[in-house]
This record gives sequence, C-alpha cells and structure tokens, in this order.
Amino acid sequence: MSDALLDPEEARRLRGKRVERVAKWALPVVVLVVLLVLWDRLIVWYEIPHYLLPGPGRVIETLVKDWAMLFEAFLVTLQITLLALAVAVIGGVGLAVLFNQSRFAEMSFYPYAVILQVTPVVAIAPLIFIYVENRTVGLLLCAWIVAFFPILSNTTLGLNSTDHNLRDLFRIYGASRWQRLRYLQLPSALPYFLGGLRIAGGLSLIGAIVAEYVAGTGGIGSGLAFRILEAGYRLNIPRMFAALLLIAVTGVVIFAGLSFLSHMLLRRWHESALKRDS
Repeated sequence: MSDALLDPEEARRLRGKRVERVAKWALPVVVLVVLLVLWDRLIVWYEIPHYLLPGPGRVIETLVKDWAMLFEAFLVTLQITLLALAVAVIGGVGLAVLFNQSRFAEMSFYPYAVILQVTPVVAIAPLIFIYVENRTVGLLLCAWIVAFFPILSNTTLGLNSTDHNLRDLFRIYGASRWQRLRYLQLPSALPYFLGGLRIAGGLSLIGAIVAEYVAGTGGIGSGLAFRILEAGYRLNIPRMFAALLLIAVTGVVIFAGLSFLSHMLLRRWHESALKRDS
C-alpha cells in the first residue's frame, strides 16, 4: 500500500521501520569500511613495515596466495568445532533432562559440571593430551568441555521454568511424566536451549583453537591455530592475520546460522521472535 493512502502517523511509522531495516545492515558495513580505510592509512602515514602490521590489502593477498594451506587447516578446525558442538548438544540436553527428572542426580552431578566449566581449558588440555593418545579425540574433548555447559545450564533452566499452572493442568488430565516432558517442558525449554546453543557455537570454536594451541603438532591434520603459531615463528605476520580472519569469519557464520535457526523455530509462537507493531 502506498504511503500516500495512509494517515501521517502510520506512514511515518512505516518509513521508520524501513530506515531501521536498512540501517541494521548498512551501519556495520560503513563502520567496517571506515576501520579498514583508517587501518590502511595509518600504515602508510607511519610507514609501518608489513612484518609488524600488514595492511588489509596484504592480508587479503596472503589469504589468496596461501588459500590451499589455510583452507585445509580451516576444514580441520571446522570439523573439530562442529563435532564438539554436536556432542555438547547431545550431552548437555541429555544431562539437563536427567537433572530435571531426578533431583538426586542434579544434586549429585551438577556441581561437578560447574567445576569443569570454571576450570580453564588451557589448564586441563595438557593432561588430556597426556592421557588421550588419539589427537583428534583430545581436541574434541577440549572443545566439548568449553561448549557443553551453556547448553546444560540453559536447558536445565528452561525445563525447570515451565509454568506451574500448565503442569497442574497436565497432572489433572492424567498425563504421564513422559507426556509432560514431551508436550510441555521440552517446548517450553526450547528458547532457553537455543540461547545456550548460540553461546556454545562460539565457545566450541574457541575450545578447538585453544586445544590446537596446546597440542601444537604440525603436518597434515593441523588446524588454523597451528598455522598461526607457525606463521609467528617465521615472522609471517600477514599469514597470521589471514588465519585470524578465517577464524573470525567462521565464528560469525556459526553465530549467524544458529541465530537463523533460532528465529525459524521460534518465529511463529515465541515472544522473542514475534514481530509486533510498536
């Protein structure tokens, strides 16, 4: 409908929504462009050598030149990240359901999950690689330790936050414990789980990178973290920035993908995803 056919207040509101929709994407792009131009100009003005701080153009050039090597390392890191996230989802949701169904199990094991979360993975990783001979399993275990707690804690919170009136209604109608879990508690906990999943997606990548730093083995099967270490030893700073750029982009894509998944699952019924007129 044309804005001319609407009353002035409604037309102004629609124009504001259009501007906000464009600004949501345009402003970050403008900020990124300004920062890249400023970065490039500072290097030129102060004549900073590329082995100390490469310009954005040299970083992109290095990324293209070393693409085969960096892409192979990227696939290794991505594999560990996604596997750790998948195992974290299975373990976190499974434990959350167990804790919800058994108060005794929650009191017995939840404190140890907290201890595992607050202990830095960089301190645990050397022990893991001592006792776990398979390097891939060690990397996966380190990344899983970092990623699973947000899913566990958020899903447990969601399962325990189900409306008590609805629980009583299910009980009145004679619903079994399994029926209450399947038809009431799990749907109610879905937004909490998806919030934890978005956090865990980034943490699984961080865990994979930290584990690769600690493992520190080269050759075939090395991830982006080792490539950064290797480039640092050789003072190949542009390659370090190129690998760091791949890590950053991977993290953004994972978060964006999980946010899109959350929106698709919640858009028709949950308040956090419903679009309402202000």
